[in-house]
Amino acid sequence: MVRRDNAGFTMIELLIVVIIVSLIAAFAAPRINLTRYRVEGAMMAVSSTMFGAQRMAVTRQHDVIVLFDVPNQMMYVHEDANNNGDRDPGERQRGYPLGEQVAFGLNGAVARPMGSSAITFTKTYQGMPAVVFHRVGSASEAKGLYLTSRRANHPEDTRAIEVERSTGRVSWYRFGPPSTWKRGF
Repeated sequence: MVRRDNAGFTMIELLIVVIIVSLIAAFAAPRINLTRYRVEGAMMAVSSTMFGAQRMAVTRQHDVIVLFDVPNQMMYVHEDANNNGDRDPGERQRGYPLGEQVAFGLNGAVARPMGSSAITFTKTYQGMPAVVFHRVGSASEAKGLYLTSRRANHPEDTRAIEVERSTGRVSWYRFGPPSTWKRGF
């Protein structure tokens, strides 16, 4: 006599599991803060792009200029191959958007020592605030920028990115309770 084991689930058991998972998702989904994840992703992208610009300046042995277009929520990386501070034919410049629901600014967060402007770099290039990474790895100045969500009055969404002048090191910070900045890297 051959015995058959009916291993598996019945349709009713599967339906109950699907209903339970749906209920859990319905209660958890409104609590997920997608905007904060977008700001976090933009902060990682901007700081990585700035780190890459600093590395590019060292490996290619010429200045790399990072520009910040505040009204259009863009960042540009310009390879200044002849170190003259101008955009010449043949020099590459690439643009990077900040991302959906992300903007430059403090959004009510307390300013860091670098200043309270959305972009604290004082050097301008093509009419935009900029930082220059030199071929020795240093930066033109020790300043930075703030990224936040476009939601009003949400200082906990704010991130700061700072550049060290002597080494060109890029560091970032998160603003959060209790109204303090915490270093990320």
